[in-house]
Amino acid sequence: MSDIDELQRRITAALDRIAQGLEQQGKGKGQAPAPGDIEELEAQLEDERLANAQLGERVRKMKEQLAGLETAAAGARGETAARIETLDQELQSLRKANQQLRESNEALRAANSEGVGEPHLINKAMLAELEGLRASRASDRAETDTILAEMGRVLSDAPGDETRPEDA
Repeated sequence: MSDIDELQRRITAALDRIAQGLEQQGKGKGQAPAPGDIEELEAQLEDERLANAQLGERVRKMKEQLAGLETAAAGARGETAARIETLDQELQSLRKANQQLRESNEALRAANSEGVGEPHLINKAMLAELEGLRASRASDRAETDTILAEMGRVLSDAPGDETRPEDA
């Protein structure tokens, strides 16, 4: 980008020098400039204008590409934030299920230490354990989805990645 700015500055300076040269020739010693010189200078001026227009177009395209990349990056950040939020919710659910499991097991241990085996406490402990397993699986799945999505994004952004599905 700085190269384009430097080239544009140089072209502008060259155009200014050409314009000054034309003015000096016109104001010169009362002589009319040679027709060949004027044509040559006008050709140079037109070449410089064309080069300047081409550079301007390149700058515009680069700015469009940059805007597109920024938009894609913002979208990727939003998707990642949503995945992380889902993962956090699953982890909170896992923590809650594990806390219920600890409480049920504590109640079951207390009932067994008193010699009173209560079936509802056993059922409650088993349900809490099942809920803990489900929450654990859900959090693992959310974490895996987040990792896979991020890896896919990184791999798709990798330069020179021209592998085709039939090559893989």
